[in-house]
Amino acid sequence: MSLFTGSGVAIVTPFKENGDVNFSALEKMIDFQIENGTDAIIICGTTGEASTLTDDEQIDTVAFTVKTVGGRVPVIAGAGSNDTKHGCELCRRSEKAGVDGLLIVTPYYNKTTQKGLVEYYQAMAGSVDLPIIMYSVAGRTGLNIAPETVYKLCDTENIAGIKEASGNISQVAEIAALCGDRMDIYSGNDDQILPVLSLGGKGVISVLANVAPRETHDMVMSFLKGDIKKAKELQLHWLELVKALFIEVNPIPVKAALNMMGREAGYYRAPLTTMTEANYAKLEKVMKSYGLI
Repeated sequence: MSLFTGSGVAIVTPFKENGDVNFSALEKMIDFQIENGTDAIIICGTTGEASTLTDDEQIDTVAFTVKTVGGRVPVIAGAGSNDTKHGCELCRRSEKAGVDGLLIVTPYYNKTTQKGLVEYYQAMAGSVDLPIIMYSVAGRTGLNIAPETVYKLCDTENIAGIKEASGNISQVAEIAALCGDRMDIYSGNDDQILPVLSLGGKGVISVLANVAPRETHDMVMSFLKGDIKKAKELQLHWLELVKALFIEVNPIPVKAALNMMGREAGYYRAPLTTMTEANYAKLEKVMKSYGLI
């Protein structure tokens, strides 16, 4: 039930000044991504500020994305919750909206045990017929998906993969060793795309791709086609921008970068706020050095 190979963009949600989703700007962003080689659109994830969307806003944004993409690439909707019942409902509503798959984050704040994680993901998988990518990002949720837990979930029919954003390459290696080709692995960190690919990963779910979609796609595909030299050059070339895009909490810098490019990322939902002047100046300098503005 593999969903995609290559670069999937964790796309931002553009907001108007009054706080509404700017669907016109989102449509342009989606077309820009597909025209520049992006292999999948991940909507309403962390970068999409899903945690500040109401359920209805989230599903409306997901449905709009499905309609705009029109089958050109897979659409994967962020889902999950720290309340299993609520997470399953978001999964079902996203499935009805027509997505190709789901990216399901671990429970946050109240968290759970590894046993609870198995039950949580089995419940999500049982609520829909769609392929599911688990999302392990302990830096945000406080909860890591252990390799042994990933292995236990290999036999759950529609759990297709994991977005590994722990930053721990040893953990990625252990998942790959335990699961083999029974679990697709995607890098959740733009500075670790090649290391994850070298362990059998299928691609990346990327923040960088918002501003450099063609280059992120080319990085992954060069590696998968055997041009390791070119892939390495691209990984290292874009490293400074990747660092700049995380100079403040994501998605603050990437939305600022898109606005610099004239791509109408717009405003933030509180508690996110605009960048400090000093960090904005640093990001602007890096964007100029890459010729992006």
